Formats: sequence, C-alpha cells, structure tokens
Amino acid sequence: MKLIFAGTSEFAAAALEGLLAAGHVVALTLTQPDRPAGRGLKPHESAVKKLALARGLPLVQPTSLRQPEIQGQLRNVCADAMVVAAYGLILPPAVLLVPARGCLNIHASLLPRWRGAAPIQRALLNGDRETGITIMQMEAGLDTGAILLQEKIAISDDDTAQTLHDKLAPLGARAILRALSENPASRAQDDGAATYAAKIAKAEAAIDWSRSAVEVCRQIRAFNPAPGAATTLDGATLKIWCAQPAAHRTALPGTVVGAGANGIVVAAGAGAVNVTVLQKAGAKRLAARAFLAGAALTPGTRLGV
Repeated sequence: MKLIFAGTSEFAAAALEGLLAAGHVVALTLTQPDRPAGRGLKPHESAVKKLALARGLPLVQPTSLRQPEIQGQLRNVCADAMVVAAYGLILPPAVLLVPARGCLNIHASLLPRWRGAAPIQRALLNGDRETGITIMQMEAGLDTGAILLQEKIAISDDDTAQTLHDKLAPLGARAILRALSENPASRAQDDGAATYAAKIAKAEAAIDWSRSAVEVCRQIRAFNPAPGAATTLDGATLKIWCAQPAAHRTALPGTVVGAGANGIVVAAGAGAVNVTVLQKAGAKRLAARAFLAGAALTPGTRLGV
C-alpha cells in the first residue's frame, strides 16, 4: 500500500519500521523540525527522521500543515492512506481528506480514555490496571475519531512510562498493520466516557509528600524517564527514580524514617515510600546503598522543605 507517514518519537519510529518491514511503500515521511536538545542545545533529529534518512525515504519537516505548498505536496503523492503516530502537529481538515482511505492514528490508550498528548503518563498517574493501542480514523476533533481496532495490555505494578512505552510501541506497529490489511468496520467513540490526557507540566513532577504513598509511587513511575519526579534535600533538587509503598510510619510527611541498604523510607500522607534509586542534581543515578555511602541522610531528615 502506498502511504504517507507522519511521526516524531521512538514510538512512531517503531510503527514506521513495521510498515517498511511489511512491504508498504512509504512515499513521503513527515516529522517535526529538529529541536535544540541536551546541554549544548544542539539541533536534535527525531527518531523518525533518523530512520527515514537511513532508509532513504523522502522526508519533509514542516512547521505547520496549513501551508498550501505542503498540502499540495501531500496531494501529489496520491497515497492510499496516511499513518500518524506521535507526530505533534495538528492535521487540518484539508489534510485529513487527502489520502483515499483518510488518516489513521496510532494512539497509546484505549480510547475514549485518555485523549490527548500524554496517555501513558496519565494512565500510570491514575492507577489504571490496563491500557493499550487504538487505531483511529482521524477527524478534526482531538482524538475523537471512529475506532477501527484496539489491542489491550495489563499495566504492571512496576511499570514506568518507559517500560509501558516499550510495550506499546511494538503493539502499535502490529495494530496498524492489521488495520491496513483487514480494513475493519469503524465504531463511534462514547464521548461521555472520554478522559483527557493533558500534556505533562514540569511542575507536576514535584513530589507532594502529603499525598498517599501509593500516589507518590505512581508519580515516580509516571515521570520516569521524563521529567523525573523530584523533591529537595537541603534546598537542592533530588530526583527519585524508583520507589515502592512501604509499611506505615507515623511522622511528618517527607520525613526520612529509615535509611539502609534496602532503601530510604520516607513518610507520606498515608503510609511510607521506600526509595531505592535516586539522583542528586549533576550526579549519577544511584541505588540507595551507593547513595548513602556518599551522603548523610539520617532518620529525621525532611525532604521537600
């Protein structure tokens, strides 16, 4: 099948790789412009761009899809369908009508649950027990289009945003191949059951120790690897990368109530959090044992104050 592909992230690159491996012709690839990244703020190529260049695919990086020039370029491809995955740019109505079979989106949730930019993180923050992939026929609304097919997976108690992403990316690649080959009948979403997965704000990563231990641990998992759940120690940023709920300890929230080789136990609003991997600003991630070897963190120390 002759396709246009639009995507940016590693999640999208997995889908593009799957389409190519299945023998589909990707006549044009769209990805976002290079963005400054890293300490030197050097232009950073997206995962999709790297793959497209490696495979010799035609590639464009428009800042918007509203310009007549890019819309004309899309029409000239005469594509059967356009596959969209974690692209990051709005597709205007004129673009949605370009391919013969329209535009198909690979979305990392079980729509109508978690429409929007951060479905993986929101599912973890909310404590959802399952998630999955939806292949959706795109329309003008935000993730409101008809559902073509869905694939479900369970969310494990130790899943982070990274591990869940790594499970969903190949699932999305397989699901879009099914949708293209089977051409399943569509069904409308139940708008009354919709929830919204707003883009993650950096401020959300600040740990509020007055919340329950379960909620704090969800936050730590949801923001691993980015932006990283964080608290403070003696006024300096301290990122928490791995933690589990622990037995209840009576102490002010944020108080260290135990510190040893098996973790650093911090009182929460309900229960306690056993921190096992953490990181000072400008330093490496360390397991609790290694961290304590180089830092004094004794019971009674308050975090986040």
